[in-house]
Amino acid sequence: MAEKITVDHGTKAEDKIRFSQLAAYGAGGIIPIALFNVAGILVGLMGNISLGLSAFWLGAILIVPRLWDALSSPIIGHFSDNTRTRWGRRRPYLLLGGIAVALSFVVIWWIPKGDLVHSWFPTDAGFQAFQLVYILISLLIFFTAVDIFEIPHGALGMEMTTDYHERTRLFSAKSFVGNLFAMSTPWLFALASMEVFKGPGGNEVDGMRYVSILIAAILIPLSFWWFFKLREPGFKKVETQEKTPFWTDMKRTANNRNFIMLTLTIFTLAMGFNFVSLLGSYIPIFYIYGGDKVAGATLLGINGTLWAITGVLAVFPLNWISPRLGKRKTLTIAILLMVAAQASKIVCYNPTYPYLVLIPTVLLSAGMLFFFTLGSSMVGDICDEDELKTGHRSEGSFYSVFWWFIKMGTALASLIAGALIIFTLFDETQVTKVDSLQGNIRELRSDIEYWQGDQGLAGTNTIMLQNTKKQVSEAIDDSKLYVKVLEKESVKEQSETYQKVAKYKTQRKNKLSEVILSTKSTISELETLQVQLGNINTQSPDSLTKTIINTAIPLILQSKLEKARLNSFELLAHLEGKSLETDKSKEHFDKIIQNTKGVDKKLVKISTNMPLDQLDKELSTLETDLVQLTIQSPYTLLMMRVVEIGLPLLLSIFSIFFVLRYTLTEKRSHEIKDLLKQRNMEVSKKPK
Repeated sequence: MAEKITVDHGTKAEDKIRFSQLAAYGAGGIIPIALFNVAGILVGLMGNISLGLSAFWLGAILIVPRLWDALSSPIIGHFSDNTRTRWGRRRPYLLLGGIAVALSFVVIWWIPKGDLVHSWFPTDAGFQAFQLVYILISLLIFFTAVDIFEIPHGALGMEMTTDYHERTRLFSAKSFVGNLFAMSTPWLFALASMEVFKGPGGNEVDGMRYVSILIAAILIPLSFWWFFKLREPGFKKVETQEKTPFWTDMKRTANNRNFIMLTLTIFTLAMGFNFVSLLGSYIPIFYIYGGDKVAGATLLGINGTLWAITGVLAVFPLNWISPRLGKRKTLTIAILLMVAAQASKIVCYNPTYPYLVLIPTVLLSAGMLFFFTLGSSMVGDICDEDELKTGHRSEGSFYSVFWWFIKMGTALASLIAGALIIFTLFDETQVTKVDSLQGNIRELRSDIEYWQGDQGLAGTNTIMLQNTKKQVSEAIDDSKLYVKVLEKESVKEQSETYQKVAKYKTQRKNKLSEVILSTKSTISELETLQVQLGNINTQSPDSLTKTIINTAIPLILQSKLEKARLNSFELLAHLEGKSLETDKSKEHFDKIIQNTKGVDKKLVKISTNMPLDQLDKELSTLETDLVQLTIQSPYTLLMMRVVEIGLPLLLSIFSIFFVLRYTLTEKRSHEIKDLLKQRNMEVSKKPK
């Protein structure tokens, strides 16, 4: 006769997780919570507004790694379940996966770019296709590395305790530390926008190259800590467990009704989350701040930090509410918080009061923390249910499928969001052309600052002479490279923009010829000066040295001014071509074209022979004027808000439908735990 089961739902001492293990396991949340989202969101955002790549194609390539994950994730989960080493079956993957994530995250951002690389391709479309292929391959490597780490890490969390609420506490620690690290990730865009990282003429992608190296320097030591610190208490139980075929594990997950309902719930919520994350980055920049990326990046940073703080603090009410209401009801509360957050944006997206966006952020962050934490914990409960039914534990297989559904929801949202960005008529080419023009102006101002500083005209004659020789040599090299690029551009097939606006087709050809001749003339004068500078020594009169230096400075600046003028012409041609594509927002295009013509006229009047103070003042005024040129049409801004608010609301309705069909209640989970304990006791009493 079976022993009577004693019902005691309190957490036993043996089920409690020590703080050192809680902290080490929780730190693993950095990869799936912070970096996973950073890569998906910032690659899409920066690829679109910094590189000018199509939002649709960026969304399309973001879905390819998810299709690959459909194969790789279950295989990684299966291998993790069936690995037997002296270090356990999960920890070796944490070390290898963590290091691979660090290195591949750096690789993502070294996208080949610049005039020289651009000149290798006969058309703009070919160059952009090359960049998209690079991004695709690097993301495939990165997300595979994330899988190698995260699937064994998530499975390990289910094995570290069998207690219903202690399991939630463990995954809460993962969310806590992941969101704690996420406080810094929203500022990555702002950091990448800083001149110290991107350089005077660079953009956010240039900045991310060096920011990503800092992140890798944090991740690699952490990977060794996870490997040596974490323990696998469940390994002894499964060490002698018979290895199972891959398709047997997959069939087991597909036949579990509660698992299907849970994954469908998380799938729809992950889609909604990604719509908010991706489109929500555009709205502060282009709607609230009218295209000012610096101001928008600051608001995004503050908003993201508040998101992370809320996510950290929400762990505590989650661990109070869940034991009292149960996981399913708490998950329903999370969805309702998301609904309230989206509805509040109707009022809180307000250019007059930009910081109102912080209100929906708090609600949404709390809801997201609740359902992502509970989802992982509930998969552990499902594994207990499966063990009772089959006598086999396959946490890796269950978690890999669960994790794949989260990523697929994110990827589908990226694809749909990319298509919807095109539907809203967002003009990424306009933004990147303004970026190029801003980069030219900033480079000129940086050079002026150099000449006005201690290393320039304020230094001694010897220092001035050395620096001038160096600057002249660099200017000659840069100008020669620029001529090569322009000569290749002049023989390329004209883009669609110039086909639509006939006058620009001829004007562009003439403009390129004019800039090539002007730059060649500048090179000739610089080479003459280089010879003169080589003949000057410390015995030469100071007046001669200063005369030659004062002659050199305008010539050094001239090629950068020519770049700015050509980029201004290209921007104006693009805007006039774009205005012919649609009848919507005619007034908007008329106004922005007029503003661009004003900038173009100012650039024509500027001369590098001006006194440096006056030249810098003129360029500063121009830099302020350029911000207005990134403003998008009213139709685009309206459609972006409609999509960003409406789609997550619709998906929340579906998620409520699925979660109400999840039947693994707290009471049933406790019954399963007691039945498993009873069965294990009976097995242990049998003679061996």
